[in-house]
Amino acid sequence: MTDAGNGVTKEPTALYRWVVLVFLSLAMFGNYYIYDSIAPVFDLLSSQLKFTDQQLGLFYSVYSIAAIIVLLIGGYIIDKFGTKKSVFLFGAVCLVSAFITAATPELEIMLAGRFVLGLGAEPLIVAVTTALAKWFKGKELSFAFGVNLLIARLGSVSADWSPSFARDLYSNWQDPLWLATAFAGISAGGAVLYWISENKAAKRYNLSEEEKTEKLELRNLYKFSRSYWYVVALCVVFYSTVFPFRAFAIKYFIEAHGLSRDAGGALNSVLPLAAGFATPLFGLMVDRIGKRSLFMAIGSMVLLPLFLVVTYLPAGPDISLTVPFLGSYTWPLTLIIVMLLLGVAFSLIPAIMWPSVAYIVDQKRLGSGYSLMTLCQQVGMALIPWLIGFTNDAFMAGPDNPSGYTPGMWIFTALASLGLLFSFLLWKTEKGPGGHGLETITTKTGVRN
Repeated sequence: MTDAGNGVTKEPTALYRWVVLVFLSLAMFGNYYIYDSIAPVFDLLSSQLKFTDQQLGLFYSVYSIAAIIVLLIGGYIIDKFGTKKSVFLFGAVCLVSAFITAATPELEIMLAGRFVLGLGAEPLIVAVTTALAKWFKGKELSFAFGVNLLIARLGSVSADWSPSFARDLYSNWQDPLWLATAFAGISAGGAVLYWISENKAAKRYNLSEEEKTEKLELRNLYKFSRSYWYVVALCVVFYSTVFPFRAFAIKYFIEAHGLSRDAGGALNSVLPLAAGFATPLFGLMVDRIGKRSLFMAIGSMVLLPLFLVVTYLPAGPDISLTVPFLGSYTWPLTLIIVMLLLGVAFSLIPAIMWPSVAYIVDQKRLGSGYSLMTLCQQVGMALIPWLIGFTNDAFMAGPDNPSGYTPGMWIFTALASLGLLFSFLLWKTEKGPGGHGLETITTKTGVRN
């Protein structure tokens, strides 16, 4: 990038880029907290409002249905109006959604709040992802994605830990959701700070103009390569497995393994914590050595047996842990190992698959490419939470019948098996003449070897 007046190259400094990343990550932090804030009150919604598991699953399904609707145009909005306006708009929608969800015990209105959240949260993630690609492509892209997701997933961790640090609020279902509304302000605040920082960058640096973009249209889907669709398929499999499991995990830990709510929430936080720390490490690794398809195949193999392990293997010895300011917890060793491995396996998606899209899809279609990928993820995530809830109800899963959760675990295992297939197909395609260099391209060389 060159200053038009004096011909001096004026790229944003590394410090400025990382400050921008922090602001974008704050928007993601609040977003992730809102999304996961409903899971710690699932048992309260069941006992106090008499919601069934199928109805609880709808809290995630309606979110994804809304995301499917808005993502048909979300990429176009981002490409057309730019990332700063898009991040601000969608962050404000998330704040409104949190208020609606907490305001009433009526199922329909609460579901409407989650629907509004889907209209804002998923396009916000796409906008942030597109912004990161804009600021970091050709530099530390995968590592930047990893750091962003580490901060964002601390929002999920905070929601999981809320039964501990906000224990007094969990005497009822509503107060924890008002707390989530307060956290939604962080998302909106991060969006405002990003807007300000990009405006200042436009004055201090000669930022390159965005390329002319195109609208996401079904008739143009053939323009995306085979590798792109395998990446999308892997994202669908992993998201449709991990997120619905997390949705019911706290309730499952309470009713099938006898944990308290705060211990169940703390155990559920192990997954995003492991994913959050592993994501930047894997991102840094693939930035240096490539081998993206190979990493995904290994991750798929790790994911495959975990839901059967948590169902059939003995819980193992109890492990006690005291967390300052939060409390003391006792967890079965097997459950800890499963949640750690789930987090590590899941970390490969943002560390490897998301940045790969920036190399597979043309820059002018990047917003549309990420939107389409996220849309496909939401199709799976709209169906699976409802299906798991329906299955739990059909087999009468609960504290008096813990084995009723087993069929749902088999559904997760069947989904995980598809990940191994798609990772193999991606590797096979990338090793062939139609590959995009995902196995070899690194930031060290900057070229496809």
